[in-house]
Amino acid sequence: MNIQRWIGRREANWQRLDNLLKKVEKKGLKSLKSGEVRELASLYRSVSADLARARTQKIGTNLIQNLQTLTTRAYSQIYQGSRRQEWKAVIDFYLWGFPRVVQQSFLYIFFATTLFLLAALVSWWYAWQDPNFISLIAPQRIISSVRDEGKLWMGSSILGIEPLASSSITINNISVSFGAVVGGITFGAYTLFLMVYNGLHIGGIATLVGQNNLAYPFWAFVFPHGSLELPAIFFAGGAGFLIGRALLFPGKYRRGEALKLYGSLAAQLVFGIVPMLIIAGTIEGFFSPNPGIPHPIKYFTGLVLFILLVLYCLRKQARIGSNK
Repeated sequence: MNIQRWIGRREANWQRLDNLLKKVEKKGLKSLKSGEVRELASLYRSVSADLARARTQKIGTNLIQNLQTLTTRAYSQIYQGSRRQEWKAVIDFYLWGFPRVVQQSFLYIFFATTLFLLAALVSWWYAWQDPNFISLIAPQRIISSVRDEGKLWMGSSILGIEPLASSSITINNISVSFGAVVGGITFGAYTLFLMVYNGLHIGGIATLVGQNNLAYPFWAFVFPHGSLELPAIFFAGGAGFLIGRALLFPGKYRRGEALKLYGSLAAQLVFGIVPMLIIAGTIEGFFSPNPGIPHPIKYFTGLVLFILLVLYCLRKQARIGSNK
């Protein structure tokens, strides 16, 4: 092999790869056009082959070191750089993408929330009118604990097993939320059932503790984690209704296209609520049942978390070049 001729033929590729890498190292992969990204990958494979040949032919230590450095830089940008881009995309989603999806899906989330609150109001009214109505909503052990023993049933069972309880609570909340989402494939019927059922349950329980003068400690327990947990369930309900809408009322789209469009929004809502449920489960496992934390602090914590959630969901990403 004529070494000088081979180097002369291949040197332009090495220089081109070096130029592309300098651009990526300075501005990131997004600075390259799609054609340049493909070229970068192709040149990386080509220069890797050149390095292997240079080693086999023992073509100068300096050349081999230069090619080794070039391929290492390319590998770092193509593979590790792409992973950094993926993490950046995840961070960007939680910073801006999720609030945008919540705003786009507001009507569906509002519908799910309204169903829940109306069911809770109906249950509250019936339970006050007829004490026996509560037995249709709440388990007998809860009714006995509140009416006969005058104490709340939750909290004490968590103390001492906080990590296990927190994990169990989180898994349960995620399963309920996913059930609301998957319920969309029943044309939204199961999602509607879950929103109404949970609303009836919380309305009946609220009446039970209110009738027995336990409302203050009950809501002190519920509010810190409920300020995130309940909105997450409402978001999940909205996701389920998005899927149901695609099946029932595809509008100008074909049903498959509507499922792709609304299903994408639903998937993003699900992706967004998982951290909310994890945080809520952690609070419910460690903070809410802690008897050493005064009730006013628990109420204040729940209020702050809810306000922060609302502000977060209302935030909008500034458009580049927009007038200030």
